[in-house]
Amino acid sequence: MQETEKMHLRTINSHKNVKRKFKGQTWKKIRQNWELYIFIAPAFFYFLIFSYGPMYGIQIAFKNYIPSKGYFGSEWVGFDHFIRFFNSYYFWDLLWNTLSISLYELAIGFPIPIILALAFNEVKDGFFKRLVQTVTYAPHFISVVVMAGMIITFLSPSNGMIIHAIEGLGFSAPQFLTSPGWFKTMYVFSGVWQSAGWGTIIYLAALSGVDPGLHEAAIIDGASRFQRVRHINIPTLIPTMTILLILNMGGLLSVGFEKILLLQNSLNMSSSDVISTFVYRSGLVDAQYSFSTAVGLFNSIVNCILLITVNQIVRRTSENSLW
Repeated sequence: MQETEKMHLRTINSHKNVKRKFKGQTWKKIRQNWELYIFIAPAFFYFLIFSYGPMYGIQIAFKNYIPSKGYFGSEWVGFDHFIRFFNSYYFWDLLWNTLSISLYELAIGFPIPIILALAFNEVKDGFFKRLVQTVTYAPHFISVVVMAGMIITFLSPSNGMIIHAIEGLGFSAPQFLTSPGWFKTMYVFSGVWQSAGWGTIIYLAALSGVDPGLHEAAIIDGASRFQRVRHINIPTLIPTMTILLILNMGGLLSVGFEKILLLQNSLNMSSSDVISTFVYRSGLVDAQYSFSTAVGLFNSIVNCILLITVNQIVRRTSENSLW
């Protein structure tokens, strides 16, 4: 019995010594690299204050929050707000609109920057290449409000430039702004036009790391341009494509509500109302703070689960995962 106690005490003391040694080494590394810690301190405190600090307010999703009573005075209601949202008649409509817009945008918007990058990489004329790149990524710098105004102006039934062009060709112009069937296409393609050029820069940066010797060897072996793109350039882009795909899947339900809200009207509401716009109306317009927080928390949890799941799938099949 005494031997057992002695062994137990030795184990405890050994663990304590390991902890002291680890703490000592940690503080030693911090003192040796204090400049680096000061360098990252602004970013650390930014995320701590503005990203992690507000998470304290998530608790109102489980309360009947009344501003006059504050966090601690409001009554706990558990999962009542979540149950109310899941049982509501608009739950499946909101989920379908959000998923359909996100998947539509992913299917159209994800491959286009890759295609553009591969095309730009094959262009040898420096002036023409720079001109086309500038034209394609310039829309990225247009604000969402201005972009929505341009869309409304171009697609206006009365004096829209695109509407007049379609009618001038002898066709009947669709009601882009008021037809629920056209809203998602209008939203997705306007987003692709605005962001495709900017996304191309990421893939061009990856392609710049391709060893020219690989192309020279392929040319000597008789490989065509298409074969070199297929067997050299595309494999080089796969790690970047994988990381961006994981990040896009992690934000599948986070459809940006700014442009949707600006283009939304009573006629296209059936296809334009998504979770983020619903949270905005419930929380800021109708002052249902607890209910809107619960809906937003549900949205964030689903995104987090998707991000972790997709990352784990990629991790099991390749070495290009986030972590």
